[in-house]
Amino acid sequence: MHVFNRTRCLQIAAAVASISLLAGCGLFSDDGDAAAKRITVGTMSAPSTLDPAAAWDGSWELYRNVYQTLLAFPTGSTKPQPDAAQNCEFTDAANTAYRCTLRKGLKFSDGEVLDAKAVKHSLDRIRTINHKSGPAGLFNSLDKIEAPDALTVVFHLKTPDATFPYVLGSPAASLVAPKEYPANKVRQDNKVIGSGPYVLTSYTEGGEAVLGRNESYTGFANRQNDGVTIRYFADSKKMIAALKGKEIDATYRGLSAAEIKDLQTPASHAQGVQVVENVGAEIRYLVFNPSDPQVNKPAVRQAIAQVIDRGAIVSKVYQGTAEPLYSMVPKGVVGHKTPFYDIYGNPDVAKAKKILTAAGITQKVELTFWYTTDRYGASTADEFTEIKRQLDESDLFKINLRGQPWKTFQEGYQNGQYPVFGRGWFPDFPDPDNFIAPFVGKENAVGTPYEPAKIQNELLPRSRREGDRSAGVREFEEAQQIFAQDVRLLPLWQGKLYVGAREDIAGAERALDPQTAMQMWELRRKTSW
Repeated sequence: MHVFNRTRCLQIAAAVASISLLAGCGLFSDDGDAAAKRITVGTMSAPSTLDPAAAWDGSWELYRNVYQTLLAFPTGSTKPQPDAAQNCEFTDAANTAYRCTLRKGLKFSDGEVLDAKAVKHSLDRIRTINHKSGPAGLFNSLDKIEAPDALTVVFHLKTPDATFPYVLGSPAASLVAPKEYPANKVRQDNKVIGSGPYVLTSYTEGGEAVLGRNESYTGFANRQNDGVTIRYFADSKKMIAALKGKEIDATYRGLSAAEIKDLQTPASHAQGVQVVENVGAEIRYLVFNPSDPQVNKPAVRQAIAQVIDRGAIVSKVYQGTAEPLYSMVPKGVVGHKTPFYDIYGNPDVAKAKKILTAAGITQKVELTFWYTTDRYGASTADEFTEIKRQLDESDLFKINLRGQPWKTFQEGYQNGQYPVFGRGWFPDFPDPDNFIAPFVGKENAVGTPYEPAKIQNELLPRSRREGDRSAGVREFEEAQQIFAQDVRLLPLWQGKLYVGAREDIAGAERALDPQTAMQMWELRRKTSW
């Protein structure tokens, strides 16, 4: 049985209520001045911590640029490719032993050697610390790690798991310097010692992260700039103003649909702003906590699923920057189906009433829906207002709304305090497993135990034996059907990705990896204008 415990906002978070607006904007010139060849990027997704052992959330966007992984996803790749490793492969037919050979001469930014022992230390500490907000759950199939020589790492798995290379290609598997990162506790000094394309030269929590080129870096990233400054905003309006005012070179994550639409207007173009649209795998969904006596009734969850009008949410709140989603596996990912539409069809209050009355529920159901005010963007409050309107107007529900800043919100849902709450999900890796497995288990990504035996004990294990990931489609289709019948999670919409950049910046269309983290090294100033 695979157990996950993740706080990945999901959603990464990738962006419509958190509409992922990635943007490069150049303040570069061609005069050769190093300071002029930096990129400044704005975001509303500040890291929760700088230690990879303690974060399974939007912090990954920084990690991707300052830490290295054995494997990674170069632009355009949906399968992990070597990065710190020279090569990796399963060494048995059962997919239970995975061997990586490291590149020679690897070093961390402080000069410490990056060898097999450093890899073992980096990944063992994640499981040892087992931080409540950390990515330990992604390594649940891992039994032990061996380092037989300086360049060889062997991973022994408890059960067959063809998705394990994808985990190694995610920022969850970030490599850290053993002398700087204790084996049994989280580093607290807001510093980073990694081996990624950039080094963190300074950091102000909630303010900015200044990245410089890591001159000892050896990996696949071809850096197109001399460094990046990431500015953290709490207000998307101020971030937009900074982009238009040439104070920042890029914006991503946290912009509302209206703000994206505004950036696409001729007026914004006249101010030197461009917008690049990408296919996205971000999803947004509601979570139902069965510890609440009302939510514990399947009929209540099913009736909500029968009333919710996804089309209205998308058109009124997201203005076409998202599309309705009827499964936890989004369109564009292998195995996507529409079980929530197949079972519940179009919104229908009369059908919802029959579901409730058949269960003996004749009184209006009162519930409180919770959402985060500062993680997924300015549209989140509007989205929940629309959800409340739909459910209240059905005359079957009375909905109260409560918003909390991310850190408080995160603590609340992890402690089981919220009966219904909204979350976003950005993929750890591009595989249907990552839209099913994190949400099941006693400890899972949303903090509410959900243990469907067939998914955990049959469907996921069977699918993970398949090296050809498309061969597990039937298992994922069946898992989605179980999700739709139980309605422990209710998918709402799937977002597109947007990169907003000033017109003298190139590379914005290449800047997102499959985890929707910004690959800062792809952004560059055009050599002529």
